[in-house]
Amino acid sequence: MHTKENCLQKNLVLIGMPGAGKSTVGVVLAKRLGLGFVDTDLLIQLRAGKQLQEIIDKEGLQKFRRLEEQALLEFDVCNTVIATGGSAVYSDAAMRHLGQIGTIIFLDLPLAELEQRLQDMATRGLVIDPNATLADLYDERLPLYRGWADITIETRDINLEQVVETICQHCSH
Repeated sequence: MHTKENCLQKNLVLIGMPGAGKSTVGVVLAKRLGLGFVDTDLLIQLRAGKQLQEIIDKEGLQKFRRLEEQALLEFDVCNTVIATGGSAVYSDAAMRHLGQIGTIIFLDLPLAELEQRLQDMATRGLVIDPNATLADLYDERLPLYRGWADITIETRDINLEQVVETICQHCSH
């Protein structure tokens, strides 16, 4: 297994709410730094042969969380930007593992901006209780994101390039 030391801390792990820009930022960041890129939601879909929403609808939230945890625990990569699903922070084991192999970066976007971005909640594959609102999910997850983050990037009122530049300044690869 790769650790931070033998990986030279080259993995960057992006966490945050759905709609915070983890995948978009991750691709641009990986290109800028010459690193690989993995979107864990896509990896889960490939493994399951189903879209995230289909897994959640047919097999339930707990099954999805188990699949997500398993995928994250099996990560053994170096020199990679990892865009996690928004629900990754529910697994202590997975987050400890990601913290061992990389620097965890929380892309912090306020709820009002998330609500503007997330027009596709019913089909996006959100790990959310059917009776919960996005505000409920935000309130539940925010302390988890802050608790796991090595670095927090406030992304309100800055564009994609500014987010990437801020991450680069913090991580100085």
